[in-house]
Formats: sequence, C-alpha cells, structure tokens
Amino acid sequence: MSHDLAKTTSFLALHLLVGFTVAFAVTGSAMMAGGIALIEPLVNAVVFFFHERAWNGDLRLTDALLHNHAAA
Repeated sequence: MSHDLAKTTSFLALHLLVGFTVAFAVTGSAMMAGGIALIEPLVNAVVFFFHERAWNGDLRLTDALLHNHAAA
C-alpha cells in the first residue's frame, strides 16, 4: 500500500470517527449517528466535484441552476 493511500485511508477513518462522535453527541442515537457519519462524506464528495469544476471555470452557478447544459 502506498504512503498516499495509507494516509487517505487513515484520514477517512478519522473523519468517519469524528463525524460519528459528533452526531452521536447531538442525537444520542447510534443509528442516526452512523447514518450521518456515512452520508456526510458522500455529500461532501459531490460538492467537491462541482466546487472543482467551478474553480476551473467549467461550471457557472447560473448555468447549473437554470440547467443550461449547452454552456458547460
């Protein structure tokens, strides 16, 4: 396993643990905390994808909101 992959894996585990701990402290439910801890990174991955496209100039907010696919 490469150093980068090991570092990414350990960061993911830490991120999930922190997310679970915070969600459990707020909700008091292990089931809710588990769901939140799993859903949040997935949502962030989608947001990151569009964030990168916007920063690269490949995506304009108005085009995305108006579903203007011809401009992209």
